Amino acid sequence: MKIDQISFNNKTALIRVDFNVPLNEDLKVTDTTRIQAAKDTIIHVLEHGGSVVLMSHLGRPDGTVQDKYSLKHIVDTASDILGVQVQFIEESTGEAVREKAKNLHPGEVLMIENLRFHKEETDGDEEFAKQLAQLGDVYINDAFGTAHRAHASTTVVAQFFDEKCYGKLMSKEIDSLNKVLETPTKPVIAILGGAKVSSKITVIENILEKVDHLILAGGMAYTFIKAKGGNIGDSLVEEDKQELALEILKKAEELNTKIHLPVDSITADAFSEQATRDVAPIDNIPDGWMGLDIGQQSRKQFAEVIKNCKTILWNGPAGVFEMEPFSHGTIALGDAVAEATANGAFSLVGGGDSVSAVKQFGFENKVSYVSTGGGAMLEMLEGKTLSGIKAIQE
Repeated sequence: MKIDQISFNNKTALIRVDFNVPLNEDLKVTDTTRIQAAKDTIIHVLEHGGSVVLMSHLGRPDGTVQDKYSLKHIVDTASDILGVQVQFIEESTGEAVREKAKNLHPGEVLMIENLRFHKEETDGDEEFAKQLAQLGDVYINDAFGTAHRAHASTTVVAQFFDEKCYGKLMSKEIDSLNKVLETPTKPVIAILGGAKVSSKITVIENILEKVDHLILAGGMAYTFIKAKGGNIGDSLVEEDKQELALEILKKAEELNTKIHLPVDSITADAFSEQATRDVAPIDNIPDGWMGLDIGQQSRKQFAEVIKNCKTILWNGPAGVFEMEPFSHGTIALGDAVAEATANGAFSLVGGGDSVSAVKQFGFENKVSYVSTGGGAMLEMLEGKTLSGIKAIQE
């Protein structure tokens, strides 16, 4: 069922949002992206005559009540963004919460306390889910960032509702991933970066036959280079994954998928912003030196390939972008993706580090879609069905 097919008139929608936002030392919200992302869904319910009960987690309090993780700290920010005064109750279940939810008028919003103050939430406890279900007439899951977790509020609660749907954010996330995985315009390219091959193995295996090109950058590239017989100096490497790297290269060849590895590296004599820097062929890095970014030649070659593609998936940076001297490879990738997008390509960026980089370097509005869920997106790229999605479909 889609959100547009449900009548919210005089009904209360119980919405699972992902308000797990960063707070500073004064417990003020420092990044409102996730709250902004949920706005469309909440406003839709209110404009169609309904009221809303919001539930979320914040941090990892592990079943204990801790003031710094209370959702009361984000009530003012949420109220500002929604343009509605959000009411708050310092409990998640029980008589007082039920009473408050029952007495909401159309157009009103109530936020309940951090679900993870209860161990039952992460345990996927059915009784806890049943109590949450008593707070609304319709269930909406709009928390893509937690859609891969079988928690009480993301999965188990759905069985207690006849009317349930994805929120608008969740729908956008699923549609964007399907555009890349199921119905892409060719040529398709995936750019995978980050530190380790091990964290992306299943992603690589699942997308190899779906893409025409695969760029491997970041720390994981050195495992492939060493597996092919290159000298990588003191660069990051997963010794136990070299055989696997060779298998991936062989499989790509069989599938006619072109793998692009960096050809040169910006090297450093220490893992530090102040380190002495040099440039070396990626397969001939001297001992005592480590590759921390891709060099000029690699940037140029990668940009050429990216600009000729019509569907682009980008997950992971090209180097240690958090340090200015080693950020230029990631910026070059961003420039190429932005240019391709401006020329009509569909580009999806996801995964914690890529999202940070895209925001930091101002590419956020120059790509087609920036995913809000790192772990959830990776699991979809691995070909898994997310439990939070399945619960709505059942």
